[in-house]
Amino acid sequence: MSRKLVSIQKVWNVEPIEGADRIELAHVLGWQCVVNKGQFQPMDLAVYFQIDSYLPIRPEFEFLRKSCYKKTDVMGEGFKLRTMTFKGQISQGLLLPISQFPEIPADAQIGDDVTELLGVRKWEIEERATTGGNVIGTLPYDIPHTDETRVQENPELIQAFAGLEYYISTKMDGSSHSIGIDEEGFHVTGHNYEYKNDGSSSFYNLVNERGYQEKVESFVEENRLNTLTIQGEFCAPGIQRNRLRLIKPEWYVFTIRENGKRVGLKRMLEISEALSMTTVPIEEVNVDLPSKYPTVEALLERADGDYPNGGKKEGIVIRPTEPVFCPLISASLSMKVVSNKYLLKNEG
Repeated sequence: MSRKLVSIQKVWNVEPIEGADRIELAHVLGWQCVVNKGQFQPMDLAVYFQIDSYLPIRPEFEFLRKSCYKKTDVMGEGFKLRTMTFKGQISQGLLLPISQFPEIPADAQIGDDVTELLGVRKWEIEERATTGGNVIGTLPYDIPHTDETRVQENPELIQAFAGLEYYISTKMDGSSHSIGIDEEGFHVTGHNYEYKNDGSSSFYNLVNERGYQEKVESFVEENRLNTLTIQGEFCAPGIQRNRLRLIKPEWYVFTIRENGKRVGLKRMLEISEALSMTTVPIEEVNVDLPSKYPTVEALLERADGDYPNGGKKEGIVIRPTEPVFCPLISASLSMKVVSNKYLLKNEG
């Protein structure tokens, strides 16, 4: 599911900021944004731009130039939205009146995606430039993108866990990489592309060093599978500032799919053990998430912490122990909670 970076949303609350005369705090979905005082009233509709949005150069965004302007060979010029603080209050994203954007239809409704309409892109440095390796194609059909929905984007996801057994895993701070096997053979990929086995990909080199291809091929044959996909986070010195403070590369499995279907926690641990693979740390297994963490704020507090070697933890991922389809996101129920302390320390 692609991320809805810019959408029409309802401002459900506005509150003052102590000691501030010109700004106040507006709440939208599970996020909060610092806005100009008097700009919004509760129940107003507004255009909400999520963090990691890369806004084009246009007059409406020029006030962001001093704090958000970026220019790279890959992304060109624009304004990158990140978590910021004003008067001690966290601001995540940008909230602007619909009236500033005449291209938005007059009959726009809550939830309408206007990302493409406003020319907004997701901030990223192309994988070719960051993780290395010669690209031979896009992702194979059974290796999906690994984007998780943030709980702030859809707070109703909390209630979707009611009555379910769930597990919380550590969100490892690295780069998404996958391996898979299907009728076309063995594949090694990053977040967007498949890599060639020519020594130029550090992740493929790890796969070769650990004999993953031979292990996966044997496992598929022994279990009479048509396809097997294993997805994880590749962490190493040189990737994402190495916030795990590793001295050598490691790959942490977080999703396994047998014959196209995501397996549950128990099966993921069994397969990983059989293939001598390391999984993401499992922090908690419990029942009925809303009774323990009823709000976004409670989950944000739960997401805080450090990695074993002392780096600030990115956050957590929450899933049922057995996959459950969720109509709210039209996919298997899953969500991530990124620590605000991590964002404030590491976003640039």
